[in-house]
Amino acid sequence: MSEYDPDAGYEPAFAAPPNACDAHFHVFGPADKYAYGTDIRYKPPHEPLERYLELAQRLGLVRYVFVQPSAYGFDNSCMLDAMRQLDPPIRRGIIDFDETKTSDNELSELDALGVRGIRVNISPIRKPEAGLAASMRQRIFRLARICAELTWHLDFLTPGWLVSELMPTLYDLPVEFSVAHMGLFPAKDGPKQSGFESFLDLVDDGSKRCWVKLTGIYRFSTAPDFADVKPMAQALIERVPDQLIWGSDFPHLSFHDRVGTIQLYNLLAEWAPEPAMRQRILADNPARLFGFV
Repeated sequence: MSEYDPDAGYEPAFAAPPNACDAHFHVFGPADKYAYGTDIRYKPPHEPLERYLELAQRLGLVRYVFVQPSAYGFDNSCMLDAMRQLDPPIRRGIIDFDETKTSDNELSELDALGVRGIRVNISPIRKPEAGLAASMRQRIFRLARICAELTWHLDFLTPGWLVSELMPTLYDLPVEFSVAHMGLFPAKDGPKQSGFESFLDLVDDGSKRCWVKLTGIYRFSTAPDFADVKPMAQALIERVPDQLIWGSDFPHLSFHDRVGTIQLYNLLAEWAPEPAMRQRILADNPARLFGFV
């Protein structure tokens, strides 16, 4: 953890509604206990569950969705060990794994632990690459079949250009799926950019299959205090309020010394001034997607 605390000086701008959920965050254990994978995009910090819960409890978040970080590759053990430290009714998880080497028994055990989704994770800074979307389609549908059997969903993290190129595949998916970081379309181009407008049409296609995570805004914003994200967030809130969930993206990898969790939480008060809307985004919607009761 950095000695500088970007949350210093911040207090929550509003009281969290009952059953508020952080639908996207990561934990990192000691490097000598949990081995990193080969796709290291950043220097992983030591950010254990205890550190995360200190912040979550300050915000009044009481339900938690762990997301497997890319640094651990297909080894979900750090995340799963952290999940086991919490009561089953308040924890869920999104894994990344090699579906060709995972047995039905292992999948059943993961389901019992609270896993409810599978990541499809492509670096947010990856440059446009001809043929990538087409090459992903076969695996995406293999994962979708697994999700259908377990009543899980797919969780996509890809750059905005790839979201656009994956659009035919996303329309064809037979299961629910979420898209992290609002699709990672450049905030400077606003909500009227063609890729984002097409994305809105996908979310609002009537099927209620696509969920959008209001997360990771510092990864596609270039304005002070992330002001350029507000029009995009409000476009989503106005059009698809029942398909939105919020997550801290703790510990803000590659941005952990500049971005604070409380700072990000407070922006939701600007995007959704009405408490009833925040109730939907923070509690009601994640309860539907992740099966919290």
